[in-house]
Amino acid sequence: MTTIASKHVLVTGGASGLGRGLALRCAALGATVSVLDLNEAGAEEAAATAAAQGAGTAAGYGCDVGDREQVVDVAGRVREAAGPVDILVNNAGVVSGRALLELTDEQIEQTFRVNTLALFWVTRAFLPAMIERAGGHIVVVASAAGLIGTPRETDYAASKHAAVGFTEALRLELRRSAPTLRTTTVCPFYIDTGMFAGVKTRFPRLLPILREDDVVEAIIDAVHFDKPMVVLPWMVRTLPAMRLLPVSAFDRLAELFGLAAAMNEFRGRDATASPSAFGSVGAPV
Repeated sequence: MTTIASKHVLVTGGASGLGRGLALRCAALGATVSVLDLNEAGAEEAAATAAAQGAGTAAGYGCDVGDREQVVDVAGRVREAAGPVDILVNNAGVVSGRALLELTDEQIEQTFRVNTLALFWVTRAFLPAMIERAGGHIVVVASAAGLIGTPRETDYAASKHAAVGFTEALRLELRRSAPTLRTTTVCPFYIDTGMFAGVKTRFPRLLPILREDDVVEAIIDAVHFDKPMVVLPWMVRTLPAMRLLPVSAFDRLAELFGLAAAMNEFRGRDATASPSAFGSVGAPV
């Protein structure tokens, strides 16, 4: 069991959406919180709110988590200010929401920088101290798109499949080299944070657009009880069984549940909003 009170929690993409919610919730539970985000002002505001609501301290840092040198620099500042990180939440992510041939080269590269490569840079920055202290918990917020690909998400789904593979491989590595460390992979359907504004679900009782607060609580619960995987809602958990079907039948079933059309009216976050390391690019599943 992993306790959050009195621990140092670092959240990437914490200026808005799910990351901000996690930062505030951890602070309320008595954690010291460090917030990283491309939007430095947003990160500082989230940290100030967290500190006001919680028993511990909090600080915000501007950081492009897809930039290896920036991550190394900020990691040093975080350790100097608040000590080693106990719980690392890799939450930062971006989504383009366009068909493959509509994507720019820059959008594809940005998706993989933030959604995939950042996992390597941020985790490598804080994992050695966890191993040395024989304790720590690493959370990777992936997506249901890491379990099934859908139209207008070629870059996003590929990056989230990589995130799922990253955490699975890391979990097995740590079982050998640092068995006291824990990992959690989070694979939610679309969340009502605004990142996926405009998405539709055909069967809201089976595949509801998730409430941010519910996902925050599910992640907190997973950390507390060292759950290696969080998949939301329950319907997404049937994907392994669906994979036993022939590909043509699997595709027809995905279309039946509306997954092929879910992104047709995707708008994403307001382009005039402040930039964030967790938000839309351009215009989880």
